[in-house]
Amino acid sequence: LQLGDAEADSLVTGFASQIRSLPLERVQELYTHTFDLNPVCSLEIGWQLYGEEYARGRFLVVMREQLRRHGIPESSELPDHLTHVLSLLDHMEPEEAREFTEAFLIPAMNKMLAGVKEQSNPYRNLLLAIAKLLSLSQGHSSAEGPHV
Repeated sequence: LQLGDAEADSLVTGFASQIRSLPLERVQELYTHTFDLNPVCSLEIGWQLYGEEYARGRFLVVMREQLRRHGIPESSELPDHLTHVLSLLDHMEPEEAREFTEAFLIPAMNKMLAGVKEQSNPYRNLLLAIAKLLSLSQGHSSAEGPHV
């Protein structure tokens, strides 16, 4: 897998290597523990930014509208889930994607990374790779990286 950045490539390769070495049940357990049972590392962007505030509801409505506008089908996940948001970026105009990433996605990713403190957690590498690529897409130098 070539992502266009040596550090991101290394992080994803490390993630894949760690995951392959674990039984499927352990991978599922680790995912659930990391993201589903740990609100500090929720994969929902709106939760990271607004918590239980009313503004999160409005953010969800806006995200649902954006998904529909760009023809991205929703899954069982909420519209502000990281998987939806990353798909959405690919459909946005470059300036819109840049502004969205800077205003919402990078701050949320930094909070997610702060929530995965265990260096041995393979999902930390995956989040770091995503944050790194988002930072590079914003024109930040490779040396700057994520703000965590």
